Amino acid sequence: MNPLIQLKQAAPVFFVALVCFGLLPTMQAVSPAPDGGYAGGNTAEGQNALLSCTTGIYNNAIGIYSLLSVTTGSFNTGIGAGALLANTADENTATGAGALLSNTTGVENTANGAFALLSNTEGSFNTATGEDALLSNTTGTQNTANGTGALEVNSTGNYNDAVGAFALLYNFSGSGNNAFGNSALLRNVVGVDNTAIGDLALLNNDVDGAGTANFNTAVGSGALGANTDGGGNTALGPPWVSTRSRTTRRTSSPPLVLMRYLPTRPAPGTRQLVRWRSVRILPAAPTQPTVMPRFVATPQAPTTRPTVIERSIATPPAVTTRPAASKRFLATPSASPTRPPVMVLS
Repeated sequence: MNPLIQLKQAAPVFFVALVCFGLLPTMQAVSPAPDGGYAGGNTAEGQNALLSCTTGIYNNAIGIYSLLSVTTGSFNTGIGAGALLANTADENTATGAGALLSNTTGVENTANGAFALLSNTEGSFNTATGEDALLSNTTGTQNTANGTGALEVNSTGNYNDAVGAFALLYNFSGSGNNAFGNSALLRNVVGVDNTAIGDLALLNNDVDGAGTANFNTAVGSGALGANTDGGGNTALGPPWVSTRSRTTRRTSSPPLVLMRYLPTRPAPGTRQLVRWRSVRILPAAPTQPTVMPRFVATPQAPTTRPTVIERSIATPPAVTTRPAASKRFLATPSASPTRPPVMVLS
């Protein structure tokens, strides 16, 4: 279509819009005008917030002493009393009282929660969400903690991931650990490259800080919960499921198995403390396979006729004799009668 024709069609529409805009009431700024706006796109609200800023740009500080020390740092956000108080670096975000309070030169850290990353000074690329998460971190880098007290004691450990309340709580300098679940890898101190998935999984791993409990993998609630110094173990399922361990082949120390004991069934809606008892299982001594002897039938004795129990045979009674018949009285036959003599006639 000809551009001139298009312009002619659009002109009335533009004119109507201009008229409507002119009829609007006069626009006014918010009264009173918002304060806290400073040069360089900085915003500060609260006593001594962003007090020392000189050439830093696009910083936001809300709360007493928030971003107090930043001078040339830029793109920082501190919300909460003392948030990013000592910070002089760039691109840090802290939400919560005391969050990232001690950070000086660490960059690109994120802390959400009261006292999250409180002690961090030079660590960078850390993320802490939850009260006291990564509380003691100083120079550790690239750690992620989500949950109250997650990685709370970590100081110099790197590349750790803790998701769940108190996950990797006592980790101090261990690196490359992954804990997902409430109190997973709770007591790990310096162990490295362990993975725990499930509540209380690898609970006592490296509890003594010996540094030998490395490269363990536990999946399931309480899996490998009693392991202290063993390394290279893999457990799938609850504690009573058998595990495969390279440590048991390298050392003479028998493995530990964690037994969970619940004295009573918890009432619905309540949570019951789980008691754990560790039992050391002694491996059985290797034995030669048992050879089953060949079965040889024992020849049977010749079959004998069973003994016949003699039956008591009553003596047959004597044949009953016929009682002597009383002689019948036979009359003596009378003599034959003699024929009368015949008379011979001469």
